[in-house]
Amino acid sequence: MKNKKLVLPLIFTVGIFIIVAAVFIIKKNMPCNDYMNLAEYYGESEKGYTVIAEENINKNKALYEDGHIYLDDEFVSGVLNKRFYWDANENLLIYTTATSVIKAGLDSKTYDINKSSNTKDYVIAKLRGDKLYIALDFIKEYTALEYKTYKNPNRVVLTYKFGDKQKWVQADEEAKLRFEPSIKSRILIDVKKKDKLRILEENTDKSGFDKVLSESGVIGYIKMSSLGDTYEYVPKTDFVEETYPHTLLSGKVNLLWHQVTTQSANANLTNVLSGTKKVNVIAPTWFGTSDNNGNISSIASYDYVEKAHSMGIQVWGLCNDFAPDMKIGKVLSRTSRRERLEKNLLAEAIRYSLDGINIDFENVKKANGDDFIQFVRELGIMCRNNGIVLSIDNYPPASYSAYYSRNEQAAVADYVITMAYDEFYSGSKEAGPVSSISYVRNASENILKEVPANQSIIGLPFYSRLWKETTKNGETKLSSEACSMKYAEELISDAKAELKWNEQTGLEYAEYTKDNALYKIWLENSKSLAMKLETVNSHKMAGAAFWKAGMEKKNVWDTIEKYMAQ
Repeated sequence: MKNKKLVLPLIFTVGIFIIVAAVFIIKKNMPCNDYMNLAEYYGESEKGYTVIAEENINKNKALYEDGHIYLDDEFVSGVLNKRFYWDANENLLIYTTATSVIKAGLDSKTYDINKSSNTKDYVIAKLRGDKLYIALDFIKEYTALEYKTYKNPNRVVLTYKFGDKQKWVQADEEAKLRFEPSIKSRILIDVKKKDKLRILEENTDKSGFDKVLSESGVIGYIKMSSLGDTYEYVPKTDFVEETYPHTLLSGKVNLLWHQVTTQSANANLTNVLSGTKKVNVIAPTWFGTSDNNGNISSIASYDYVEKAHSMGIQVWGLCNDFAPDMKIGKVLSRTSRRERLEKNLLAEAIRYSLDGINIDFENVKKANGDDFIQFVRELGIMCRNNGIVLSIDNYPPASYSAYYSRNEQAAVADYVITMAYDEFYSGSKEAGPVSSISYVRNASENILKEVPANQSIIGLPFYSRLWKETTKNGETKLSSEACSMKYAEELISDAKAELKWNEQTGLEYAEYTKDNALYKIWLENSKSLAMKLETVNSHKMAGAAFWKAGMEKKNVWDTIEKYMAQ
């Protein structure tokens, strides 16, 4: 009897434990049936449309006004189509094609294609605060883009990645699309049997859920057990991407930059070319931006061009931005000034029967990167329409100069020239070579990641730099001067310094002491140039350019001739 009294409470306690455990297990495995408001999910605003761009939800809302959707310019140019350009100074939206410049003003239904006026039944561009919005239908005319709109809440789903493989799946049963990969997460939408879903991530965190995108633009998680077999799908579009024609030489480019500082110096062309071999392009430094309004200075010469043409050599007039009293950004950032510069350059090219224009703008700041490439696009149209070759000089590729947009230069201009010199320049804090072989190799390999080989020209130096180090009161001062090949050899000979080949730099090196100063020089000559040209040839590039005429020894032309013939 006593044992019975002890057993009953124990059975009761165990029973209670089992019931609690069962409730816990059931509750733990019971899915959440609460729905998340999609307005909360998207962060809906009263007037805006949420933008779902492929697998991403854009942080900025689209405008919806007068029955049309408008996307912000930052998203448009950064994601959808980089050729939309906004001039905030003159309130102009500009789009360029291979042959046309398309302009639309703010709050206007009219737009110009070159000089022809056209009209839409909607406002093309609107400014809200300091943010520009562009009509989605207008964007679509020039972009590989499809879109669908949905209500409750308002959203627009964009498709623009055509030709890329995607992984899709069909639902095998009715299921729930959840906010997080857990049955305890709130439900976003119901998924019907045979609904199609794009798989973004399989078995997220080994949870048994796939991350998917619904056709209506909802991104969430669904149980893998509710899905059928995956299949590949490649989105296609009827939009035809425009191809830009390029004016390229039939053979290798052997370009010689000719620094011309006075009109009278043009008469020296015959002497400059004497002894050269295989030069087929000469680029005289004739033009320069002269003010902030788009005007240029010019010392071009008819006789010079005629003489070059009689020798079978093309003339590409160079324009730089080195004038001390102007800022190139102030010209490029205003359409009226930028166009004046373009028209001035084209007028000079036509007036003097130039074969090409060579742009050497080395003072463009990051803030004006978009303005610079727009200048190249617009000038490219003018050159293309007049059979003039357009080439652009560039620093070697680096993150700090990425805003020069070399890949876009290659698309809209003819040649991209990489100046693979000034590795160590007059402003450097330490002495070093003008152009080591590794510098040239890196420049060549990196530019080919952005520019096709048949449009890529590598610029090489005909000069060395003599470095002078002086120490006073424990402080070392560094100065330097550029030296022609002949002068550099004379300096080394006069100092009776020993030249040693440096395998790492691909250059001969010498140092000597004079008047309590240490001098260092890495010598450019035919041997170092041969190594550089071998790099150019191995990458099957369009050719080479040399800075500058008159600083070379005549024997380097035998080396150049050899590599140009390969």
